[in-house]
Amino acid sequence: MSKSGRPREFKDTAVIDAAVEVFWSQGYEACSTDDLCKETGLGRGSLYNAFGSKHELYEQALIRYHQLGIEAQLDILNNDAPVKERLEALLEWEIREDSAAKDRGCLLINASAERGKSDPAVERIFKQHVALLEQAIEDTIREGQASGVISRDRETSELAALFLSCYYGLRVIYPGTMNRTLARRIIDSTLAAMF
Repeated sequence: MSKSGRPREFKDTAVIDAAVEVFWSQGYEACSTDDLCKETGLGRGSLYNAFGSKHELYEQALIRYHQLGIEAQLDILNNDAPVKERLEALLEWEIREDSAAKDRGCLLINASAERGKSDPAVERIFKQHVALLEQAIEDTIREGQASGVISRDRETSELAALFLSCYYGLRVIYPGTMNRTLARRIIDSTLAAMF
């Protein structure tokens, strides 16, 4: 037991992963405790005993989504492929046919749009995610500038901001339209502006 008398942090990531799916499909407000119980397999008492509240489970779900997502994105940016290929792979990450996002978009973007200004936990997790990603993009661009494949005529931070805005724009536009031709144009024009 923790000092607050509640059970230690619930370790079953399968329960949190199930909650991710519910919140991702329905959002926070539309999601009921009954929906969460049905999908996680926990009774109402067990759910509240393990997580305290719907909001605490939501926060755990967002943290889990953030951790898995940032790990996948950093893996793309930190591998040994040429810089352009890494940046292109990141842009293509969520429009792949096998993407879990499909037409649901990004859970963190959705959460930020739904609750970002009224929910400090959502705002904190989203800002942390964007900051980590922005730093990794800057590092990748800096590497490209050092090797001469990206011009040094523009500041690294300026190019990173351009890339980040195109990346997040794509992650909002594509799930809403499922238009692969438009997505490809966004990817190609983003890369053309940098290389």
